[in-house]
Amino acid sequence: MKNTYILILFVTLLAFVTACSPTLKVDRVDPTTQTDLTGKWNDTDARLVSEEMINDVLDKPWYEQFKKDHNNLNPVVIVGAVRNETMEHIDTKIFTKEIERVFINSGLVDVVASSEERGEIRQERVEQQSFASLESVKAMGRELGADLMLIGNVSSIKDQSINKRQSALFYTVNMELIDIETNRKLWFGNKQIKKIVQKRGLGR
Repeated sequence: MKNTYILILFVTLLAFVTACSPTLKVDRVDPTTQTDLTGKWNDTDARLVSEEMINDVLDKPWYEQFKKDHNNLNPVVIVGAVRNETMEHIDTKIFTKEIERVFINSGLVDVVASSEERGEIRQERVEQQSFASLESVKAMGRELGADLMLIGNVSSIKDQSINKRQSALFYTVNMELIDIETNRKLWFGNKQIKKIVQKRGLGR
C-alpha cells in the first residue's frame, strides 16, 4: 500500500513538472531576415553596415584614380581589425568576414588573407617543401602584397529612461582605407544605427 502511494505521488509530481515546463518552438527562417530580439548589435546590423560601407568605398574618387595609376589593375586590399569599443560582446570577425564577402563578390578589388590566416597558410607552404611532390609543391616568396588596408571601430551610446522601460541604443561604425606604403588615408566611411527598445509589462 505504501509503495502504491509513493508511485501515485511520483506520477502526480512528474505530471505537474511536465505541465509547468516551458515548451520550445523553433522556426527556420531566411538568414537574411531582419531580427531584433534584444535591440543589441546583431547579424543584421553587421550585414547592412558592411554592404553599405563597401558600396560607398567603391563609389568614391580614389578607386578610379588607383586604377588609372596602376595600369587598370584592381587594388589589393587586406581587411584589418575592427575594434569593438562598445560595452557589448560583439564578434567583429563576423563583421570583417561580411566586408570581405562583399568586396570579393563585387569583383572590383582583390582581397588577401588576414595576418591571422597567413600564419597557417605559411606553415602549410613550409611543410610542403619537405613533404609534397616536386610537381605540386608551392613556391615561397610568391605572396600577393596588399596595396591598401581597411580598418575601423564600432562604438555605442545607450540612453535609458528612469524606469528602465525604454532605452535608445546608438551605434556608430567608422571605417578607414589606408595606403600601406604611404599611410595616406584614401577614404573614411561612417554608418550610424539607432534603435528604440521598449519593455512591455505583463499582460500588454
